[in-house]
Amino acid sequence: MLIVHHLNNSRSQRVLWLLEELGVPYEIRLYERDKKTMLAPPELRAIHPLGKSPVVEDDGLVIAESGAIIEYLIERYGSGRLAPMTGTTERLRYTYWLHYAEGSAMPPLLLKLVASRIANAPMPFFAKPIARMIAGSLQAGFVDPQLKLHLSYIDETLATTGWFVGDTFSAADIQMSFPLEAANARGGHQGAYPHIAAFLERMHQRPAYQRALERGGPYSLLS
Repeated sequence: MLIVHHLNNSRSQRVLWLLEELGVPYEIRLYERDKKTMLAPPELRAIHPLGKSPVVEDDGLVIAESGAIIEYLIERYGSGRLAPMTGTTERLRYTYWLHYAEGSAMPPLLLKLVASRIANAPMPFFAKPIARMIAGSLQAGFVDPQLKLHLSYIDETLATTGWFVGDTFSAADIQMSFPLEAANARGGHQGAYPHIAAFLERMHQRPAYQRALERGGPYSLLS
């Protein structure tokens, strides 16, 4: 049986969701983040050298990276579902969003999280003003403008059909859900991007999304 090594509050939630959409049987191995560092536990390194999640095991294969996992699952179990036909313009667009999610959308969100942690990290009182100044400059000068650029682009994309590829739901929408949920939780942009908000609402109402939450446990990207 296919095994999903699932870390709480992580990208692996998308893998559970995709498997629920496809109706593929799977087993979950649950891992909890360290409450102080918020990092994955060392046990995940026994599965993959980087010790990250998601990782799936299937017929002796160990596959990491969300995009690679989604492509594998669609190819092996999709039977033509949740992805456009190979060789079409829609397929190229689908591939673009699969890679855009982690390659372009996530870096500024990660930088925002890092800047926030620097500003609030325990340190000698005399160092706090300097740390907060550096973190504030990083956010105001680079992170926030980049987030605005990307979120505006995404919101405009969703304005046409409400989906990232054509006029139907696809695995690209599942892949893009994580950065948009992270932006919604951490970025303070609620209300500024109505098409993103509507997209997330539709995603959260899907029965397969809700089943994935039931199996994977509570899900929050606030930290």
